[in-house]
Amino acid sequence: MTTILVADVEIPIVELVRFTLEDDQVQVIGAHDGVSALELASALRPELALLDVHMPHLSGLEVCRRLRRAPNGAQIRIVMLSAAAQAEDRARGMAAGADEYLTKPFSPLALRYLVRSRVPGVPTWPPK
Repeated sequence: MTTILVADVEIPIVELVRFTLEDDQVQVIGAHDGVSALELASALRPELALLDVHMPHLSGLEVCRRLRRAPNGAQIRIVMLSAAAQAEDRARGMAAGADEYLTKPFSPLALRYLVRSRVPGVPTWPPK
């Protein structure tokens, strides 16, 4: 089973990601702040983390930095998920250790393809 952590203050975003990605082979776990995201990542060791940049308690950028410093942190694929879409915002996300940067609003299909490219075990959609 592939585990994906999505950390976003907007509950509809977490639910959209869950609806888009979750199936019998993919489990989506939601967090609504940076501290919870770190705790869940430590406990569950997800293959992928989708992190909103602007979260309470710890920003997504700080969560990304801490995940990268954690044991086995290099194995987690990290995608920053944010409405902040300027080149400087992307650069900060990549400097924090993100593998990708996806801006809101995003296409569910684009999200699926991005996840598939970063986590090879995730099933394709639409099916081949």
